[in-house]
Amino acid sequence: MSNVHSINDSVNGSVANRVVLITGASGGIGEATARLLAANGAKVVMGARRTDRLQKIVADIREHGGIAEHRRLDVANRDDVKAFVAFAQEKFGRVDVIFNNAGVMPVSPMSALKTDEWDRIIDINIKGVLNGIAATLPIMEAQGSGHIINTASTGAHAVGANLGVYCASKYAVRAITEGLRQEMNTLRVTLISPGVTESELGHDITDNGTAASVGQLRSVALSADAIARAVLYAISQPADVDVSEMIIRSVRSAGHAF
Repeated sequence: MSNVHSINDSVNGSVANRVVLITGASGGIGEATARLLAANGAKVVMGARRTDRLQKIVADIREHGGIAEHRRLDVANRDDVKAFVAFAQEKFGRVDVIFNNAGVMPVSPMSALKTDEWDRIIDINIKGVLNGIAATLPIMEAQGSGHIINTASTGAHAVGANLGVYCASKYAVRAITEGLRQEMNTLRVTLISPGVTESELGHDITDNGTAASVGQLRSVALSADAIARAVLYAISQPADVDVSEMIIRSVRSAGHAF
């Protein structure tokens, strides 16, 4: 497994045997997180629509001694998310962490009126997170422990031209996460807000002008492993410590909002 390193023994012990569900796990941040957590002893359950990619990643994790399972998942489908969580619980007997990571970024000017793309952003970036929370919250409350981690973005803290709908979805994730955190006194809730990161996010942009500007931002992109290490850090804290929010940017992004 390239670019995956075990952290120190104390961190390894704190994530070992944790059952961690990851959405959007077929590439980018989700894949990097699954590989890193498995390398540190977690039992990872990976969900995405591209099952061919999931199969290859799971096989590689197992070849290197990790524990991993996968299931096809469309986070916009509430029943599909319930089935994904039930699959994980059946395999491992519990659900310790869900990393609601799946997201899309088909950004464009409002005037382009790409309303189908707006719907897709809302369905995956907002409803997908809510579906993950709804499917795991009752299990975690019954266990008396659990950890919900949601991927937002630096776009949850700043808005750029052509990014309005996408940023709105990430502001929503930020609000949902903070609201949930305030309600919980036995579960941990974490928001991860990555800056521009090397991934397939944004490769679905159909507006040429916007695609070019996003491409320029990628010149200061973080590696997906950088975000995976942040997730590992949040999970590895003592049970009474909640890392509520992390904003992660490249040092080279000075002067940029994202």
